[in-house]
Parts: sequence; structure tokens; C-alpha cells
Amino acid sequence: MMLPKQTQAAILVEQGKPLEIAEIDLPASLDVGQVLVEFAYSGICGSQLGEIDGVKGPDRWLPHLLGHEASGHVLAVGPGVSQLKACDAVVAHWRPSLGIQANTPKYSWAGQTVNAGWVTTFNRFAVISENRLTSIPPDTDLKTAALYGCAVTTGFGTIDNVAKIRLGETVVVFGAGGIGLNLIQASSLAGAAVIVAVDRYENRLSIASECGATHTINATSSDVWAALSAIFATVKPDVFIDNTGQPEVISQGYKMVGERGRVVLVGVPGADKTTTLHTLALHFGKQIVGTTGGEAKPHRDIARYMGLARARSLELSRLITEIAPLAQVNRLVEGMRSGRTAGRCLIDFSLAA
Repeated sequence: MMLPKQTQAAILVEQGKPLEIAEIDLPASLDVGQVLVEFAYSGICGSQLGEIDGVKGPDRWLPHLLGHEASGHVLAVGPGVSQLKACDAVVAHWRPSLGIQANTPKYSWAGQTVNAGWVTTFNRFAVISENRLTSIPPDTDLKTAALYGCAVTTGFGTIDNVAKIRLGETVVVFGAGGIGLNLIQASSLAGAAVIVAVDRYENRLSIASECGATHTINATSSDVWAALSAIFATVKPDVFIDNTGQPEVISQGYKMVGERGRVVLVGVPGADKTTTLHTLALHFGKQIVGTTGGEAKPHRDIARYMGLARARSLELSRLITEIAPLAQVNRLVEGMRSGRTAGRCLIDFSLAA
């Protein structure tokens, strides 16, 4: 098989600026633990918006590639790779899993180096570290499979591994984007009695209701905290999950949960953001904890959550609300920023510009 030497990619050249679409050169050979993949679909996560905006501060790796959830097929494997072989269908994810953590690849573009992490997915052909790929059954729908790279595993993993929702508990999910919708869906499956979805956009809240939210609050048109206080007038919520990273949301959520309530932080705050908490309640059972990707273990959890989706006939396709070619990635990013995109948006590498 003739392997590709170039690929189209979306490159972050300057923070706060649109991504540049260009043809870049692939590395000449695969190093130990590296895998060459052709992607079918890539999701776009809020984390990429944070990278573009410089939420965590200056980026010393520019220019570099982006993306961390995708689906596709293995084209070739480098020395030492034992978990995968050519033609395997795979999910690409940012959480480390089985296999080698390889050196990160270097691409080239117009005479300069383009950096990449252990996984990037805004490029049709990509060199990925073995431990950022998990094989899936060959007949898996690759469109929904891409969501298991982050959105599903983070959402379901947070409920399963961190929040540990129990039957009949009450939950607030603040932020109903791609991950938030999976948090809502997983809370419903876990048996939560009350699930309140809060978001600024009505289109997202509509999908949240389909995913199991028993109440929705539009943060643009309502006084969120008054509305939550009315819903929980007699019993305070057991779990408050924040997807925004906003200090005010975190502090108010902490105040709102019951004496033994849990606050789970999924959203990542800006580098300059802080919040203030009265810690006395922590000594008597209240909890606040952050999570990284729902603490998911991809080699274990992707297969498990795919099995759950089949057994419960989960319609993950309803979470995908916009699909476009790579050439329109900046439009997809803008749609996420503006709220036009209700759920997850996908890059479809089979589509022409």
C-alpha cells in the first residue's frame, strides 16, 4: 500500500486567530510506538476553543495541530506496536491507554516545523501514539464512534467514576454542550430522579430534555439561581456538575448542594481565574472535586459504553448537530462559540470544501 506523504490540516499559528488550513508534510517514517491513521471523522471539543483563545496562557508550541477525538482506520504501525495492526478501526482519544507512549511527531509546512501532541485529529492523516488509540469492532458506525474519544467517555466517566450518582439522587448540570449532554444522558441511565440542565441556548436545552433532563433553565432569560432555588425548595441537590469553569458558578454550586453534596468540576477555568469557598462544610461531608476526562480508561470504558449504547438503544447521533469538511473548521468553531451548534460538531474528512 502506498502511504500518504502529505495531509491537509488545520493549524493553530497564532492564539486568538482563525486556524490556517494547509497541506503539510508527514514524517518520513514511523518511530517506535507511532501509528499512522486515516481519520473519517473528528469532533471539536471546548478544549480546542480554549487552546485557540489561550485560556491557559501563552502557547510555546506554536505552530501546532489540534484535536483529540476522532474515528478512522490504521494505515501502518511503527516498531514495537502490539495493540493495533493495519486496517483496524480505531477511536482516537487524549486519555492515555494501553500500548507505548511514543515520541510526538514533527510535521513540516513551508519550511517550518509544525508541532503535534500524542494525538491530533484536525488532520486527515495523522501520526498518533499507540496509547492514544483504541480498536473498535470493524462494523462500528464511525460517525458516532468519534464521540467516544472525549464527549461520551468524559460525560459517562464523570458520572460513573467521579460523581457516582445513586438511584433517586438529584443532579444539576451547568452547561449542556457536547459533554454536558452526555452527563445528562448518563445521569438518567444511572437513575437520577431530578436532572436540571442549565445553559444559555435554547437549542441545547431542547436536546437536554431528549437526553433525560427533567428541568431546563435558560441562563440568558432566567435568574438561574432563583430558578434552581425554586426547584430545590425542599431538598437541596445531591450533585452539582460545572462545565463552565466560571468562578461564580463554582462558588454558587458549592453553596447550593446539601450538607453531604458533591460538586464536580469538569470545565477548566482560565489561568487567571480563582474562586472563594467556605471550607468548613468539607469537614462534615460536603465534597468538591475536579476531574480530567471523567478519569476514563479508554481500553476498558470505550467498549463498555459502546455496549451500553447498543443495549439501551442510545441515539448518540442526536448529539451530532453539525457536520462540515475540514476547510470549514473555523465556521464550526464559530458555531460553538455563538451557540448556533447545539450539540457536537464533526469534521467529515470525506467531504470536499
